[in-house]
Parts: sequence; C-alpha cells; structure tokens
Amino acid sequence: MTSELEVREALRSVSDPEIPVLSIVDLGLVEEVRVAGARVEVDLLPTFTGCPALGFIAAAAKERLLRLPGVSEAEISFRFDPPWTTERISPSGKLALQSFGIAPPGAAPACPYCGSRNTRVESPFGPTRCRSVCYCGDCSNPFERMKAI
Repeated sequence: MTSELEVREALRSVSDPEIPVLSIVDLGLVEEVRVAGARVEVDLLPTFTGCPALGFIAAAAKERLLRLPGVSEAEISFRFDPPWTTERISPSGKLALQSFGIAPPGAAPACPYCGSRNTRVESPFGPTRCRSVCYCGDCSNPFERMKAI
C-alpha cells in the first residue's frame, strides 16, 4: 500500500504550469492527502479562485499518482479553506522562484538577478493575478514578484 509520504513525494514532480521550476508541494498547494487501499485523495489549495492553471494541475497530479505502485484510483479536489497564502511557499520554493527570475513575496523585493534592494514596483498587475512587475534600479532588469497574499 502506498503511504501519504510517498504520495507527497510523488507530487514533488508535478510542476506549476506557469512556473515549471516550482512543484505544487513547494508552492504549498497540497493541503491534505488520504490513502485508503488503492485509492488516493488529495486536497489542493488554489492560489486564487479563478486560477486558469487549476485544470492542468489536477490532471498532472492525478496522472502522476496513478503511476504509483498499488494506486488504481486518484481524486484531486480543490478547497478554499484554509485559504492559500504566500507563507505556504517552502524555502526551496522561494529559491526556485528566484532561479526563474521571480522575486518571492516580501516587504522590499530583492532583484532575482543581482540581489539589489534598489527596486520598485512598476505595476501591481503582472502576467498572472498572483504576480506584479518590478524594476531594478541597479542592473536595469525588469522582473516579476509574487504578491504577498
């Protein structure tokens, strides 16, 4: 029988479709895992209600879980209580964000390219609802930042 730990470890290979260097585990989406014989149920917390990536995440998670030995049924559900917050992002998830050119949430964003704190928010509206666009005054690079939620 597959254990909860094995399920969580398998989900580490499921990436956020918009940030492929970041797993859904490190992003803090995995809220609860239940294993009953050959059936696995996973509750995920979406970063926000209208996230367009939810269908892709659910399909990828289900497909990955069905490859685990002894698992013949996998159900992925989304729940909104407790709400997801950026505090759920793991330390390794924050490093993955930086490696992808996205500053992790925080009071004063550090440039993910040069580390400078001489940055400013150019627009609170980024390519997705959970990111904003910033600019580094030292290396002159634009970058994205995860919004603190």
